[in-house]
Amino acid sequence: MDAYLLDWANLLLRWAHVITAIAWIGSSFYFVFLDSSLTPPQDPDLKKKGVDGELWAVHGGGFYHPQKYMVAPKALPENLHWFYWESYSTWLTGFGLFTVLYLFNAGTFLVDKSVFAWSPGAAIAAALAFLAVFWFVYDAICRAFGRRAHGDLIVGIGVTVVVVAAAWLACQLFAGRAAFLLVGAMIATAMSANVFVWIIPGQRTVIRQMKAGEPVDPVHGQRAKQRSVHNTYFTLPVLIAMLSNHYGWLYQGRWNWLVLVVMMLAGALIRHSFVARHKARIAGKAVPWGHAVAGTLLLAGLVVAMKPAPQPALPAGTAVQPATLAQVRAVLEQRCTLCHNAQVQQKNVALHTPELVLQHAQGIYQQSVVLKLMPMNNATQITDAERDLIKRWFEAGAPAR
Repeated sequence: MDAYLLDWANLLLRWAHVITAIAWIGSSFYFVFLDSSLTPPQDPDLKKKGVDGELWAVHGGGFYHPQKYMVAPKALPENLHWFYWESYSTWLTGFGLFTVLYLFNAGTFLVDKSVFAWSPGAAIAAALAFLAVFWFVYDAICRAFGRRAHGDLIVGIGVTVVVVAAAWLACQLFAGRAAFLLVGAMIATAMSANVFVWIIPGQRTVIRQMKAGEPVDPVHGQRAKQRSVHNTYFTLPVLIAMLSNHYGWLYQGRWNWLVLVVMMLAGALIRHSFVARHKARIAGKAVPWGHAVAGTLLLAGLVVAMKPAPQPALPAGTAVQPATLAQVRAVLEQRCTLCHNAQVQQKNVALHTPELVLQHAQGIYQQSVVLKLMPMNNATQITDAERDLIKRWFEAGAPAR
């Protein structure tokens, strides 16, 4: 496919993916808040109707009174809104984006031969396997332990172990950027599969039983609630895994898998704190901020641990010489013009003349020094000294000499 059209597909799919993800995460967060904030109804009529919990809220100039039936209402309402296309659309647009950006360019984006030397086809097959295998392993853990005593704790520990193992394995097989994205994508796939395999079919079974006049089996609601709660804990880890692939300094280090695990764990702890906060507020208890504090401290520790080593001080009286355009061009010709020249212009950027280097000075600095995204997977082995040279040149005003 033409590179220009791929760029448009990338942009439009990314836009749609963000929109649908906002809709899905927003509804997920709202219903978790709602479940945690319901109080037993005081009105006898509501109790007779089978209402188990209610909430009064004000928003947008009006008052809202949502009510929850623990199993099902006595009569099926005429208008029933379903929440599932938010999930399906998010996964479909995300997989489309992954296909356009990573699978169509597997040799560049998935494969880093300095990490693991294999063919693009094998890398594609392994990436797709990550998405499928994680779902089956996660689902098996939930089936085996989810309804036992202390099942939630056992499932949580089991899934955490699997995610840590998957993060380590992904970072041993794929380019760092792809590994981070892939771990997020496999968890997101499990989230959508929860909706597709358990939550929506369980709700359809309840409706079928109601229409047939059969007793409604509460197990379907219990399973749906369990998987819905899992999804809300997965949300922040998935988001940080997706966002982190825009920051090369996160995924290029030796311990990149551990960086990813710590960030995802911090997100899960912070999310748990907010879920517990809703319940504590209704129960009149102190807000349990401990998990949020723990997550924040993990992130702070990561900031400190990843801080670059200070540059050795220059001898007293030594003047720092700004880099010249000729020095920068020498670096670019060795590290960058393989993909940015008159014949090959990745992302419509060419760097083979002094004028083009000056034109793209901001982008060169941003991509190679600040974000460290380029060269892609550091395929041409640019050194920290060469990045520093570009930094000194740009910060001196990118002189044309």
